[in-house]
Amino acid sequence: MLGFVLVSAAVGFLNTLNSIAAFILFRGADFLNVFEQAQRNALGMLFLRLHSQGNFINEIFWGLWLFPFGLLVFRSGFLPRIIGVWLMINCVAWLVLSPIALFALSYYDAAFRFAQPFLFGELAIMLWLLIKGAKVTSPARAAAQLKTA
Repeated sequence: MLGFVLVSAAVGFLNTLNSIAAFILFRGADFLNVFEQAQRNALGMLFLRLHSQGNFINEIFWGLWLFPFGLLVFRSGFLPRIIGVWLMINCVAWLVLSPIALFALSYYDAAFRFAQPFLFGELAIMLWLLIKGAKVTSPARAAAQLKTA
């Protein structure tokens, strides 16, 4: 899980270079005077589109880390199992959306709208932990509860 998160962070940081390149091209530094304004604008749009494609590639890693996380939540015993299942479904949703975005972009919006309820698994775990928290009993307390039962 940690490996997938680290790869996702690295891809995200590298993808930010595309936004920086677009910003430099649109701002127009002195060394870019060899290009006409229309050429700089076209190159800037190219880098903006590359940034968007980089996000679509990164969706794969957004999904991959959710499966082991969902499995951990499912097996934890102190978080609701349904949220763990929801996180694993969330993983599959991202893994389906990414190739659609890369190879059939015209269908991406419809697929994203369809997958939206499945993508709320991350929001569900955040809200659960924020509102309810993880109810972990200490070993001594659990032993005392077993003796009284």
